[in-house]
Amino acid sequence: MKIIKISTNEQRSLPVNGESFPECCLYVFRTPVIISSGGTDKIFSGSSAILYTENRRQFFRGTVSKGLRYDMIRFRLSSGDRQYIGGLEIPLDTPIELNNDYNISVAVKNMEMHRNTESKRKNELSELYMRIILICLEENVHMKSLPKIKVPHYGQLKKIRNEIYENPVKTRTVDELCRRLAVSRTYFHRIYMEAFGVTFKQDIIESRLAYACRLLKETKLSVGLVAEKCGYESDSYFMRQFRKHRGCTPSEYRDSEYPEYISSFQEDM
Repeated sequence: MKIIKISTNEQRSLPVNGESFPECCLYVFRTPVIISSGGTDKIFSGSSAILYTENRRQFFRGTVSKGLRYDMIRFRLSSGDRQYIGGLEIPLDTPIELNNDYNISVAVKNMEMHRNTESKRKNELSELYMRIILICLEENVHMKSLPKIKVPHYGQLKKIRNEIYENPVKTRTVDELCRRLAVSRTYFHRIYMEAFGVTFKQDIIESRLAYACRLLKETKLSVGLVAEKCGYESDSYFMRQFRKHRGCTPSEYRDSEYPEYISSFQEDM
């Protein structure tokens, strides 16, 4: 499998209305989405995914009140890859509800991190992560018949998590959220991890780094200004955290992504 493009925590306000690509496209939606499939619109309120085959026209949009947040991987298949995917029980061009998207999320982030390094094995690693993602998708298909784990206060926790990613710079304290849910600190941390497979602190960090990545790709702001806009008081701490979670410095990330941004901008002119 050759990875053509990978984007994490992308945000989009406009609908996708008939776009197509010569490669396969996997979308993992993190916010509510309306997907058109077989002439029917269906709303997915939680985590969901769809694997579009080559040249397949794509139709999806966010709900009326909010835009979309999603991960996307575009990849090209060899004949062997086609046989491999054909052996998996993944419905193609069909929405999939995700009971558990934690492993998929981790694999996507790791793939992106390794693609921004100079590792000689990064292409092999990307293929391995892609296979992990596909296997996790198949597992979610089989989980459809299983009852979902009921996490206390799940609806409120999901709302809090969406707020974190929609406004990553806002300062939030655990005490404030505990009062909101009327629970103790220890209990809050436990049910948050149980609901999403990550800690509250990890989501705060990831939301700010995802925002930083968008600013690095879409603006010419200095690294210092990006750090400030993302809520970091120290440039050095921002750069250490970025390298730890993205596998490269902010400048290296911009250098690897910026040519693609310029190209797409020129195409839109």
